[in-house]
Amino acid sequence: MTNIKSLLGAAGLAAVAMMAAAPVANAEDREFAWSITIGGTSDYIFRGVSFTQEDPAFQASVDFSYGIAYLGFWGSNIDNGDGFEPWELDIYAGIKPVLGPATFDFGVVVYTYPDADTGPNTEYYELKAGVSGEVFKNLTAGATFWFTPDQSNYSETFTIEGTLAYALPQVGIFAPSISGLIGYTEDTDNTDVFALGGIDSYTYWNAGLTLAVEKFSMDFRYWDTDVDSDPASNDLTDSRFVFSAKVTLP
Repeated sequence: MTNIKSLLGAAGLAAVAMMAAAPVANAEDREFAWSITIGGTSDYIFRGVSFTQEDPAFQASVDFSYGIAYLGFWGSNIDNGDGFEPWELDIYAGIKPVLGPATFDFGVVVYTYPDADTGPNTEYYELKAGVSGEVFKNLTAGATFWFTPDQSNYSETFTIEGTLAYALPQVGIFAPSISGLIGYTEDTDNTDVFALGGIDSYTYWNAGLTLAVEKFSMDFRYWDTDVDSDPASNDLTDSRFVFSAKVTLP
């Protein structure tokens, strides 16, 4: 049975293996770094689905890196109607090698739900492979493939996402940018994705404006999916505007 200890052990082994496989970097690249990000959002959206019943969420993360290797922890309150509440803690690790203008991202994410109403068998993990880079000045693009192996509490699923972001000219103290994402997720076992009433695949997207001021940023974003809101239980996939703000230290 999947449990938190085995998942954390898998994440730890994966992190060690990826760090060991990382190419030798120059001395100046083998530096330890860390950061803390604290923020909030008017609605916690995960792949187009509201995970807080359209209510606000407080979110925070702690990130560590050494050369191209990274490890992080991310948390949020959650209320997705499936008994995973009251909060979510994600642990992620991987490497980000750079080849020319492209930055790759190979990692693993473990999703955990401490104190979940449905008991301890709620954790699951995903594998990640992505690439991003500057297409031309101020325009960056990225693509990410997520794979969720078949687990005791989660069936095999894959997700593909593409992103575009464009940095706009400075406006006073603000550094604005516009960005968008389109994603597609499918349960290969033809079962429910996020218990969406028999839906085994769907497409989601967003577009928005981000205003950054040094270490603080605000994001105004529109989300939508192609999921029919009938039955009513699927209204958490309806279109919506989401406001988020965060600060990253140090």
